[in-house]
Amino acid sequence: MTRLLFHPVIVIGAQLFCSLALAQQPQVELLWPAGAPNALGQEKKDKPTLIGYPAPKEKANGTAIVICPGGGYGHLAMDHEGHQVARWLNENGISAFICDYRHRNKGYGHPAPLQDVQRAIATVRSQAGRWNIKPDQIGVLGFSAGGHLASTAATHFNQGTEGAADPVARVSNRPDFAVLCYPVIAFGEPFTHRGSQKNLLGKNPDPELLVSLSNEKQVTTSTPPCFLWHTTADTGVLPENSICFYQALLENDVPAELHLYEKGRHGVGLATGIPGTSNWPGELLDWLAVHDWATSSVEPKPLSENQSKK
Repeated sequence: MTRLLFHPVIVIGAQLFCSLALAQQPQVELLWPAGAPNALGQEKKDKPTLIGYPAPKEKANGTAIVICPGGGYGHLAMDHEGHQVARWLNENGISAFICDYRHRNKGYGHPAPLQDVQRAIATVRSQAGRWNIKPDQIGVLGFSAGGHLASTAATHFNQGTEGAADPVARVSNRPDFAVLCYPVIAFGEPFTHRGSQKNLLGKNPDPELLVSLSNEKQVTTSTPPCFLWHTTADTGVLPENSICFYQALLENDVPAELHLYEKGRHGVGLATGIPGTSNWPGELLDWLAVHDWATSSVEPKPLSENQSKK
């Protein structure tokens, strides 16, 4: 009988590799364990989730960001506007939570996406201790239609319901800051992204609802600080969306920063390799550091080939 001998170093190395692999796996949990409001059924598509990437303890700075991938409210770009961004945030000490929200291809329009992102923010805040997060350092970040959802969360929020049976419902769902990446903002305007508007509100939306969700019209002095970026080359969602929201922030004395880059089509995510535009992650870290939401302003580490895969 042949005996297989394993060198101790090899065994330890294998155990370390397995531990690292497990540590890199996101934590997935239901946003609504008792069932989502307005659910159309009990299938997987009716059960939105929160995909957690808590920052490693040795790097964590207490800040968390809920990520809303784009997709025109018809699907979600979960890789380059979700998982890749979450891993990059982790590398820079920030915990990330992807909101896998309901959308039109799952049979849902308004208010389901807003309910889901509000729930995601409140869930992270209510369990801040579990993830070594400071409850007053929780932001929301969104791309494209996800940027519209993030801007909706920043302009439509509540402080929670005291005494609610559900502990998540007791806490505020207001984000402490918002990061809007080539966002859809305005509805009912010449520069509106019609596909997102239709998927969210239908073909003939109620005029009052249209105004309510045209978020540049909903900015107040209570809107949290915002970081926005867009490209002038974006013909999918025109940069006027970011510009009008930024102007509304200025008019209401809300701290804000806007970056308009020249190069890059719509939907570039981290914009790796695009001259000028690839600077946005570093400039976001600088802005976060100004507000003490990042421990320091550091150059973002590029994702390795393996990390860029889902």
